[in-house]
Amino acid sequence: MNFPQNLRYTKDHEWLQIDGDVATVGITDFAQQELGDIVYVEIETVGQDLESGSVFGTVEAVKTVSDLFLPVSGTVLEVNPELNNSPEQVNSDPYGQGWMIKMKIKDLAEVEALLTAESYQELVA
Repeated sequence: MNFPQNLRYTKDHEWLQIDGDVATVGITDFAQQELGDIVYVEIETVGQDLESGSVFGTVEAVKTVSDLFLPVSGTVLEVNPELNNSPEQVNSDPYGQGWMIKMKIKDLAEVEALLTAESYQELVA
């Protein structure tokens, strides 16, 4: 299983990559393996200001439907346009082409409360 060191993680199995005050968010390799083959991603929160822990969308797999939780407070800026055509990228490349959203972070201090790669790896071990 893959745990990139440059990312922050949540206990709900989302990851966050920071670039200034903009973050790219997706689900972890662990999450996509647990869900199974992803067939649909629904995110209708573009332009919305949401608090940390709010549901920003859902992911549908062959086995189940699961909510997606925002790792930090902020505004959803865009959804990965490729998810409509090929949601299987979440399974094949969860930390690359399978990203879910880009968001503007409201408070960068919230990032410090997220898990490091090492902490997340211990959580899922």
